[in-house]
Amino acid sequence: MRPGPLPMTRPSHPGQHIPNPTHPRRRPDLTLPLPQRDLTSLAVPLPLPPPSAPASSVPGGLQLPMATSACAQTPELADLERVRRIGSGSGGTVWMVRHRPTGRIYALKVIYCNHEDAIRRQICREIEILRTADNPYVVRCHGCYDRAGEIEILLEYMDGGSLDGRRIASEPVLADIARQVLSGLAYLHRRRIVHRDIKPSNLLINAARQVKIADFGVGRILVQTMDPCNSSVGTIAYMSPERINTDLNEGVYNAYSGDIWSFGLSILEFYLGRFPFGEHLKRQGGDWASLMCAICYSNPPEAPSTASPEFRSFIACCLQTEPRRRLTATELLRHPFITRTQPPVADIAVSTV
Repeated sequence: MRPGPLPMTRPSHPGQHIPNPTHPRRRPDLTLPLPQRDLTSLAVPLPLPPPSAPASSVPGGLQLPMATSACAQTPELADLERVRRIGSGSGGTVWMVRHRPTGRIYALKVIYCNHEDAIRRQICREIEILRTADNPYVVRCHGCYDRAGEIEILLEYMDGGSLDGRRIASEPVLADIARQVLSGLAYLHRRRIVHRDIKPSNLLINAARQVKIADFGVGRILVQTMDPCNSSVGTIAYMSPERINTDLNEGVYNAYSGDIWSFGLSILEFYLGRFPFGEHLKRQGGDWASLMCAICYSNPPEAPSTASPEFRSFIACCLQTEPRRRLTATELLRHPFITRTQPPVADIAVSTV
């Protein structure tokens, strides 16, 4: 049974950005029109810092970094030794790196770009804002380097990799994963930070079975304007209907509820072991036009009848066509699917599909 209208907290939208008067122009005679930014709805999809996490071992006897204060000094780039490549894409490469003075291990995201200096500086400033966050369910960002046209971002290393391609059929285990991700989302949304690209590949796990929100697709922001809040950052397959088709919902896009749609789709994918709208539509080279039509005009995906009533209700509370009917992250944390069981003691048993 589909739920009726559900309450949803609408985030506020404060006024326009006011330039900082402590930074006078060097050339008062020069002007440059800049887009207005809503800094309280910062929508740069970057990994954010959690607090402390226990050290754990990784292959080769390397030591994972003990978490430090979110405002700790950024390690010198020259002190980072590249150990091996752990990921790559069109926007850049991710390396496992060792901090020589301490032996600690990090992930270093290297973004290749040739944008003008002003845009690179803006990106680094936004990363510095994000690294002040402090939550155990988001990946720590330790700092940013701007070197020779490259932007390099130092991140917490998650030795278990992403949850992309995993099937998680156990509802108690899935509830624990959902609880961790929702806790991270609730924290970000309270700080008026919108992720905009929640999907299985951006949910990482470590040896302690901690699940954290990240985004290894950060290179996408470099091809956008300096107003990422209004740009098409994100993966189409996990976008909400009103984000793809701006005619829906009377042209109003609530980015916070958009994150909830993407989250619900990801959780349902874990349970099914396949993309809810069709595996052939998800991957690159698929029929994107058909996928977008399915997202915008078909009924939202539902959990199968074999699932528990609590799980079916939980998914329905996320995958509502009307954004105002989706529960917020804080409300979802109180849903019976999350609260009915204690977090599983055993390791998360997941299978690759």
